[in-house]
Amino acid sequence: MTETEVVIAHDYSTQRGGAERVALVLTRMYPGTRFMTALYDPAASYPGYSAVDVRPSLLNRVRTFRRNPQLALPVLHYAWTLRRPVSAAAVLVSSSGWAHAVRVSQETVKVVYCHNPPRWIYQTDEYLIERSLWVRLALGALRPVLFRWDQRAAKSVDRYIANSASVAARIKTAYGIDAQIIHPPVTIDPSAWQTRPGGVPDGFFLTVGRQRGYKGTANLIAAFEEMPHENLVVVGGRREDSSRNVFVINDVAEAELRWLYDRATALLSVSKEDFGLTPIEANSFGTPALLVKAGGFLDSLDEGTSGLFIEDTSIRGIVNSVETFPRHWDSAKIRAHAARFSFEEFERKLKQVVTDTVENLADPEHIGEDTAYAKRNIVD
Repeated sequence: MTETEVVIAHDYSTQRGGAERVALVLTRMYPGTRFMTALYDPAASYPGYSAVDVRPSLLNRVRTFRRNPQLALPVLHYAWTLRRPVSAAAVLVSSSGWAHAVRVSQETVKVVYCHNPPRWIYQTDEYLIERSLWVRLALGALRPVLFRWDQRAAKSVDRYIANSASVAARIKTAYGIDAQIIHPPVTIDPSAWQTRPGGVPDGFFLTVGRQRGYKGTANLIAAFEEMPHENLVVVGGRREDSSRNVFVINDVAEAELRWLYDRATALLSVSKEDFGLTPIEANSFGTPALLVKAGGFLDSLDEGTSGLFIEDTSIRGIVNSVETFPRHWDSAKIRAHAARFSFEEFERKLKQVVTDTVENLADPEHIGEDTAYAKRNIVD
């Protein structure tokens, strides 16, 4: 199998999140291949996508969907089910939504690197935090249909890979499938050029992520309001949340993010992450992390070496954790921890899975009516 025989698919590329960074890594593993996605916004995505052969769906013609993919939720599955089947040795899918339903030929293997099963179906309560009544009513009506469709899509997959132990457990609960765990890699370069963002003070805790209810940013901001002597920098928040010691900045360039990681007292997060790349990215600069003891952070943090856990995520609990957080760490040990999540190790493991799955499909003993091979396009 040659690298050109592997096609990459990803839900949508309209933001700069951890899943989008991993999807870009997949194109680095298989350079020159097609990159299929439902929606693509070059201005909102990572600059690296400009060098990729991006193939968006017909839905990409709707500007509103590019700006806010959540508005496309009722029709987003059509971005995959109305496309012609892909003919290649394998399709490697990066998904936490619909891309696992990409249609493939009978001879094409489908391997899914799963960031999480669709949150709006299987973790509805978390997904609906801070959502409008209209969204709640719409999802309540759509969820049964989306659930049945998603279950059929999962059956068309030959191999599931999870990015963390918590996601592997969710895949098992959602689909009854045992997924191998391969942690995502750190790709940020600590040695590259840094630029200080405007308006950022000296001495600060840092939190990075999109504004979502389950991300827990509101509790962090409330906690720092009780600690006027401490500063919090929020990357990817709401401007109106800025205050005397809370600094919200958006549209941060890579050089600015590197500066923030390098100068922060710690990377701080109480979000329920599927894996959470930002602590490892901060660790690669020798910066420790202070994280909620849950989800993917159980995989990514080595307590006492690369940071500490927060046991109590109430406002008072966050205050206590920040105020007692040690200010001196062994930066060399922190960097060594981050080095475990290397691109080279990720590439080796994932390519081996793809190769093994292709070889297994070629074995007649693995072809039967109950296999994904036989159920390939039941989501049509």
